[in-house]
Amino acid sequence: METIFVQTVWRIMEELRDANQLEEALQTSLDILCESISCERGSIWMIDDQSGRVIDVITSGSATGVGASVPLGEGVVGRVAGSGDAEIYPSNKSADVDIAGEDGPKAEGHGLLCVALKTHIHSIGCLLLAGKSEGEFTDKDREICENCCAVVALDIEDKGFSFRPFEDRDPVISVRDVIKEYMNGEEIRQVLKGVTLDIFPGELMVVLGESGCGKSTLLNIIGGMDTMSSGEITIEGKDMSHPTEEELTEFRRKYVGFIFQAYNLMPNLSAIENVEFIGEISDDPMDSMEALRLVELADKADNLPAALSGGQMQRVSIARALVKDPKIILADEPTAALDYETSIKVLSVIENIAKERRTTVIMVTHNPEIAKMANRVIKLRDGKISSVRVNLHPLSANELVW
Repeated sequence: METIFVQTVWRIMEELRDANQLEEALQTSLDILCESISCERGSIWMIDDQSGRVIDVITSGSATGVGASVPLGEGVVGRVAGSGDAEIYPSNKSADVDIAGEDGPKAEGHGLLCVALKTHIHSIGCLLLAGKSEGEFTDKDREICENCCAVVALDIEDKGFSFRPFEDRDPVISVRDVIKEYMNGEEIRQVLKGVTLDIFPGELMVVLGESGCGKSTLLNIIGGMDTMSSGEITIEGKDMSHPTEEELTEFRRKYVGFIFQAYNLMPNLSAIENVEFIGEISDDPMDSMEALRLVELADKADNLPAALSGGQMQRVSIARALVKDPKIILADEPTAALDYETSIKVLSVIENIAKERRTTVIMVTHNPEIAKMANRVIKLRDGKISSVRVNLHPLSANELVW
């Protein structure tokens, strides 16, 4: 046990020292602790001093309840974050434990270990572990976690960390236990295997994962371009799990804009005409020229797509998504076909849309560097959410390097 303790603390100290971003260090530190303690999942919760709440900012393993928050002092995470005292619950006593309110993660019959993230001055959050693979959590597990959490907390304070949640915590989209299955010959292939996720107004979310993990499928289901096999989706509180064709058409026309890797511009129409075409089928579009100005292409309004570069065509497709004045923009690998400099220009436009217009943007990419500009990063692996993290200090698009 002493060897495990020393190795775990040392690995976390190395990670904190060498990581380019604090978020990456926290995510890896959580993964290391889950591995060392042999548990199925874990999360890091941080205290927001302004709201007086404790908010889930990093998860590993099952991500049910991501984005949950609880008042300081309530539930296991609220009590531990507030008092600084660890709590352990065996599996036979955890089923009815209030972890973080009614909508928070559930113990599901697994044991729990919650340890405060605290410096020698005060507590700044807590670590929650659940589902130990063998046996129950022990005092030795608690001791390892307390020492590792002290190292993490000191590094957070040393780096001047200050957590601020989204201004509006009510999700614009809620995805619950979404499963997507396809027939592959005579076999059923499950692409999404129970995805649960909340998406908040005005956030820029990046979804990462290898090819075939379900990223684009999830995006298409959220955008109403594909249907799920089972699960629930609500949009601003309205159940859209089984929409009618009329409801889907209204949602796609009024509510969501799409940006794809293939620009899908009509070759015989100019840039402004491509934008106007979408504006004409929208109920309350913005001015088409204004949409082109927002992507800095007003001077190319009369050019046909053949006279535009790849980056310019992608920016026209962004203007086409913007002209509907949507609440949500879904972007599927929008820079995959572009070089680095052109990619940065396109990402800068997307960044400005999220920041200045408070449009919710969900962007799928395989490039982990792009994730550094996101408010939150969702990792998919084999059809499941493997981790979620909040970027404490998102980079601007111009700061990205790959």
